[in-house]
Amino acid sequence: MRITTLLLLALAATTMAACASAGATADADADAAASADAGASTTERPGVVRIGAPDAVSLMADRDDLTVIDVRTPAEFAEGHLADAELLDIYEAAFRDEIDGLDRDGSYVLYCRTGSRSGQAAAFMQDLGFTEVYDAGGLADLANAGATLVR
Repeated sequence: MRITTLLLLALAATTMAACASAGATADADADAAASADAGASTTERPGVVRIGAPDAVSLMADRDDLTVIDVRTPAEFAEGHLADAELLDIYEAAFRDEIDGLDRDGSYVLYCRTGSRSGQAAAFMQDLGFTEVYDAGGLADLANAGATLVR
């Protein structure tokens, strides 16, 4: 009699555990489907992306919502910069605060002289959670690809 009771209890426990697991899986599947549907209705943001000069020039020509940021020094900026670029000198003490104050969901193109400083700035923006940053590299490459310089 004891063995029969123990077997029945074990069978009941196994059945209940299997039902609970199936219910949890169904709930998880429903949650995943709802998340996928919600994601499908929003535009995917690229995060931080390194792009070549020709692609950067095309991107800047096609989109008027981009903020172009030159991370060089004021002296370098005065020698020539991209049209409509904002200067945020990466060597200035206030640089991190200035970047931190920007809209994380804005769209940005970064450049410098050779691509090193723009890469550093892009990495910093990625760490802060920016959702659309294009590291366009160096100014000379951008000019050679057809970008307009202001002197």
